Amino acid sequence: MGYTVLIPARLASTRLPDKPLADLAGKPMVVRVAQRALQSQATRVVVAADSASIVDACRAHGVEAVLTRTDHPSGSDRLAEASRLLGLTPDAIVVNVQGDEPLISAALIDAVASLLQQRPDASMSTAAHAITELDEFLNPNVVKAVLDASGLALYFSRAPIPWWRDGFSAGVSRLPQPAPLRHVGIYGYRVGFLQQFPSLPPAPLEDCEALEQLRALWHGHRIAVHVSAEAPGPGVDTPADLERVRKLF
Repeated sequence: MGYTVLIPARLASTRLPDKPLADLAGKPMVVRVAQRALQSQATRVVVAADSASIVDACRAHGVEAVLTRTDHPSGSDRLAEASRLLGLTPDAIVVNVQGDEPLISAALIDAVASLLQQRPDASMSTAAHAITELDEFLNPNVVKAVLDASGLALYFSRAPIPWWRDGFSAGVSRLPQPAPLRHVGIYGYRVGFLQQFPSLPPAPLEDCEALEQLRALWHGHRIAVHVSAEAPGPGVDTPADLERVRKLF
């Protein structure tokens, strides 16, 4: 399965300064993420960093890294530059693994890459899993996905969707069936589309929901969704998250 994993890593973080370099059992977090990705079937794993300190930390642990511009507005912009620096061909497949996911499953990375290889009708792939807790369904920080019959995304939202008209008529006290889906922030791209994506005008729905993937749907691109049997390991956004993951390591 020939594909490349790209890991965007930005030094500045509002809630957790220097997050990519945070220590996890003796190694920087971004190195831990790369080492998980190296357990996948990817032919290459590269960190796309905005700081020489991240590049140096990666190389000190034998992880390939490239230095990108500091002014990218999003991770996908950073990966578009990295794909050019690496000379990847337009038909190549890249999987974007977030730099704060040190417990990411190699099998999930492979599944997202494989799905895009199998779906020539899609420009992107991503993942989701069933929501089992009502609090998650109602939480606007949990992004929900709705799919069509062939597994392509119809919409992503922070709202509780699908809305069960009859079941919720007296209030939301239980989950709709079949189970709603929680979106997982891992993406597969065809490189040609990845390099085109930053130049697409932002979509009104993207601005409203603050969800970048809605730009692709708005402009008519399809996103194939792998539904996994279980939730991925916890990511790291805050100091409390970092301490929780440190205990797991």
